[in-house]
Amino acid sequence: MAPLVTAAALPRDHAGQENKTVTTDSFRFVGYPVRVHAGTDAISRLADEVDRLRARRILVVCGKSVATKTNLVDRVKDALGERVAGVFSGGKTGSPVTSVMEGVAAARDVDADGIVAVGGGSAVVTARGITILLAEKGTAQELCTQYPAGKPPVSPRLMAPKIPNFIVLTTATTAVTRAGTALIDPESGHRLELFDPKTRPAAVIWDDQALLTASPWLCLNASASCFTGVAGALQRTGLNPLAESDLLEALRLLKHNLPLVNSNPEDPEVRINLCAAAFLYNRATDAGAGGSALGVVTALAHSLDTRYPECGHGDAYSILTAPGMRFNLEANTAGQARFADAMGVRVQGMDDTQAAATAADAIEEMFKSLDLPVRLGQVGVTEDGIDLIAEDAMTDFGLHRNVREIRNVDDLKGILATVK
Repeated sequence: MAPLVTAAALPRDHAGQENKTVTTDSFRFVGYPVRVHAGTDAISRLADEVDRLRARRILVVCGKSVATKTNLVDRVKDALGERVAGVFSGGKTGSPVTSVMEGVAAARDVDADGIVAVGGGSAVVTARGITILLAEKGTAQELCTQYPAGKPPVSPRLMAPKIPNFIVLTTATTAVTRAGTALIDPESGHRLELFDPKTRPAAVIWDDQALLTASPWLCLNASASCFTGVAGALQRTGLNPLAESDLLEALRLLKHNLPLVNSNPEDPEVRINLCAAAFLYNRATDAGAGGSALGVVTALAHSLDTRYPECGHGDAYSILTAPGMRFNLEANTAGQARFADAMGVRVQGMDDTQAAATAADAIEEMFKSLDLPVRLGQVGVTEDGIDLIAEDAMTDFGLHRNVREIRNVDDLKGILATVK
């Protein structure tokens, strides 16, 4: 666990004084069992983890690039030997339901009792989707979160036992230890959100050479959404010390290591540190750091990268985080100012409104410095596309939790118009 917050790590107020207020409210934290193996040849630890759960017929799940352009499937086979019952290399970006169902068929064909996902967020989510649709009765459309008109969203309870999954990462994705699984409906183009804590991985591998198979661009894209998540979580009030300490350490790791992806592209320590940041962020959400500070960014980003496959997952967040903060500024001035403190961008004499504006500007400049897009036009979005993205986002779960109420679709179009 990251160290608890110390006076040196705490944000400072606009007078430069240490803000030593840490919540004393009651809080609850429930961890879940996951083992992380990191470093040289960490992939060799797969056999121990698979055997620990008595899995004997493993389906390896990956995308075409991992299967044909890396040696990772062979390394998994070397580690697991006869435990590998089959390989499904049909995982696709965004995890469309069609490819997930092909994976379900592959799992049934080999009578799989465990899955090893090899890759980034798409492989991780595809593997989770396979475990759900393999076990549950019903289609993804029937099992996903429902949005009845005029009522709160409802997530069906997915009670069937799930086979275990194990993950060999190639990018530092926040998808890795989550309980939610978002699949793309090929007919409507909408995200189908399924929730099942039983699909969290039993073990995660941060193998140094596996992580170096991802290009710097792909690595940065995977980590950009993590930065936005940390930024949003640090803007909420009443963070308990467990969540806050994890978030501050995640922010430190991200700020230090993101620029090194381009300058030191062959350094596996950089990639492992980014994996650690994503892990800490997810653990912080388990400790109560989830919230509404940037729900509008999440909703719009989901819609953008779903509708525009050429837009990377992280690209969507690099474009939308700063405008989302500006939209929310009046509703969360103090929270955004606290984030400015954590980022170290508040200048002596700034009030909270000025500090909040500076934080949004700093995020935009940081993404620019990493050569990530900050305008919709950079990823091919036209004027008509703005309307479509906004309309799609109106049914995203994250939108209902935004700190500022979204009155109608015009609010979303207004945000998008600022970054055309």
